[in-house]
Amino acid sequence: MRRRRGVACALAVAALFATAGIALSGNDATNTKTFEFAVGLWGDLPYSDTQAQTGVPNLIADMNRSDISFSIHDGDLKAGSGTPGSATPTTCSDALYTQALGFFDSLQQPAFFTPGDNDWTDCDRPSNGSFNELERLQHERQVFFSSDRSLGRKTMQSEVQATPLCVGTSNTTAGSTAGPYVPTACVENRRWTFHKVTFVTLNVQGTCNNLCSSGSGAPDAGGDPTEYAARNAADIRWLHDSFAEAKADGSAGIMIVWQADPGFDTSGYQGAPKRDPQTLAETDGNPDGFHDVLTELRNDTIDFGKPVVLVHGDSHYFMVDKPLVDSQGRMLENFTRVETFGDNQGFGDNRVHWVKALIDPHSRDVFAFQPQIVPANRVAVPAP
Repeated sequence: MRRRRGVACALAVAALFATAGIALSGNDATNTKTFEFAVGLWGDLPYSDTQAQTGVPNLIADMNRSDISFSIHDGDLKAGSGTPGSATPTTCSDALYTQALGFFDSLQQPAFFTPGDNDWTDCDRPSNGSFNELERLQHERQVFFSSDRSLGRKTMQSEVQATPLCVGTSNTTAGSTAGPYVPTACVENRRWTFHKVTFVTLNVQGTCNNLCSSGSGAPDAGGDPTEYAARNAADIRWLHDSFAEAKADGSAGIMIVWQADPGFDTSGYQGAPKRDPQTLAETDGNPDGFHDVLTELRNDTIDFGKPVVLVHGDSHYFMVDKPLVDSQGRMLENFTRVETFGDNQGFGDNRVHWVKALIDPHSRDVFAFQPQIVPANRVAVPAP
């Protein structure tokens, strides 16, 4: 009898723990110490010979040693201007994109990429080779986005935006900044769902989202409004449709990745645009290429209700914060901004690192983030 009572008691305790386990693993129930999968986030690299020859290979080796399911590069394959006499490609020549493709395809897991202003909108600068910037974007579409598969040694399928159309050009005239325009699918805009979390890439650029001059001279004084208008409409549609799909599929969260730092307040921190946080209107007098997409992002974030992450580069300063507020100035609790590490020569080549997103779709907040300091790239304090 005593033994039977002991067995019954043990079974009751086991049932209690099983029930507790179910409760704890329920979506939105709690935040646990575990995560289901991880994603590598990086961008604004390489910016110098040192980074291309040493820093980025070290970073890729570090990612390959990590248990990540895939990685996403948030744009800028080079510095804003070419470096005279560099050993590696630093202008917008075809060799730049070949080098980048080699980096991505040396990653063991699937690798995603979204373009950055330094690798197309700024390519018309004389220091970058005076290319037609739109032709360079069209070249990127052919090199990196020719199929619905990711880059990397292993590949992953993604949805590709088909409509509405962006514009491209086949005009290779040096220094030309406009058409003739050719309607072109925005094949760089991608979407995929992994373990009940939706991931989205959008072509949203620094340099006022291609409404500002890149600094190339008079022909580029106002950017390219025709190109911007088509791509902005496509971006907004892709963003809205992605939220709708995530909601319909019951996704636990959504991560959006684009290149530009659009600015979220009036501080202009790290050179970001100054913006009224409640109206989302830019306040620094520059052309505002981000108001519309930020407004869509805010509306969809509120409607979605679940965790939303925006990952971007551009300002070269790693941070994780909650800068988006509603029209009354209240912080949107379900929104998180992540800016990846980035570097230029002025930082002494010691910011060549990446960010690991720890993701648990069964957790209350779904996303957590760890800066990954690549041991071989430490400069100020060498690795022990």
